[in-house]
Amino acid sequence: MDLAAFGQFSLPSAATATHDGYATSAHPQAGLPAIRKPMCANNLEPITPEEAKAMYLEQRKQEVSDSTIQAHHYRLGHFVEWCDKVAEIDNLNELTGRDLQRYKLWRREDGDLNNVSLSTQLSTLRVFIRWCEKIDAVESGTHDKILIPSLDKNEDRRTAKLDKGAAERLIEYLRQFEFATRTHALVELLWHSGMRIGAAHGLDVEDYDPEEQYVELRHRPETDTRLKNKEAGERYVALSPEVCDALDGYLRYNRDKVADEYDRNPLFTSRQGRPAKSSLRDSIYRITRPCQYTGECPHDREIDSCEAIENNKASTCPSSVSPHAIRRGSITYHLSEDVPEKVVSDRMNVSLDVLEKHYDRRTERKKSEQRRDYTDKI
Repeated sequence: MDLAAFGQFSLPSAATATHDGYATSAHPQAGLPAIRKPMCANNLEPITPEEAKAMYLEQRKQEVSDSTIQAHHYRLGHFVEWCDKVAEIDNLNELTGRDLQRYKLWRREDGDLNNVSLSTQLSTLRVFIRWCEKIDAVESGTHDKILIPSLDKNEDRRTAKLDKGAAERLIEYLRQFEFATRTHALVELLWHSGMRIGAAHGLDVEDYDPEEQYVELRHRPETDTRLKNKEAGERYVALSPEVCDALDGYLRYNRDKVADEYDRNPLFTSRQGRPAKSSLRDSIYRITRPCQYTGECPHDREIDSCEAIENNKASTCPSSVSPHAIRRGSITYHLSEDVPEKVVSDRMNVSLDVLEKHYDRRTERKKSEQRRDYTDKI
């Protein structure tokens, strides 16, 4: 009997076959493997990867800092690009565990990523896919199919930091040749306090007390100056007389007397008002090039012809560092000077666990010698 003639059954075309609930169709380009997609998705609502990403970021804006949003925007952008140009997935309902494995291999090769970077990007993707499950964009449990690379002990610890010697030479140069500039005041504050660049960016003139020698850090999301840990990051930070000298000189001679768009008086300013965090970050990259504060290049480059000599390419210098590397170096220095971990944790607003894993750069021998100083007194 020809069942197809009764209209009750349809036979697969030459280009389509079914297997285990999935449909496979020959790829339009000869020689490429078939594309395997679910025939149907229970209780799922069609949505493009780009639309899902936009919805996700809009939701997270209420929960995380601007820097986290920017990081997720960047990392998920690669996934959206892969869906569009490589996998030809225009509906996240079709996403499978095998797709995610293909993306992992593509991202490692395309971005030339090491295990730490790949792990970071896949962890963000996993959070995103878990959120997609909640809005019926992908099948429940899909996020568990993202296989995060295993890391060796301490492999995920970032190591870039400004060490004590470099910091001392840099600050000596600034005090002698660039005293009271914005960069000088910023470097002194970051090194002495170990605060994040976002915290320094959000300071107002009124947050600095030159008489009592402290700054007050406040979480003010309504006027676009957030602290990473929100209200939990609010605190008073005591300053040294040297840091106050730099701040006082900057405020007196070099601070642009401007307000920001919310009529607040930023401590660190540009001619337009409160500078972008990226502007402050670029200032740090520029001044931490060794050729700037030592006159020499530790990489045997010709300074005049080095690409990093251009201010907009300062970050390409192998020895220039980010503000976070100053924070990391400051924390290590405080710990090396026998400042108790709890004091460092409170001052720098970092948990003891994170302090140990990501910031403490003392060697095991150094830790042992410091412990000896205490135990010998018992």
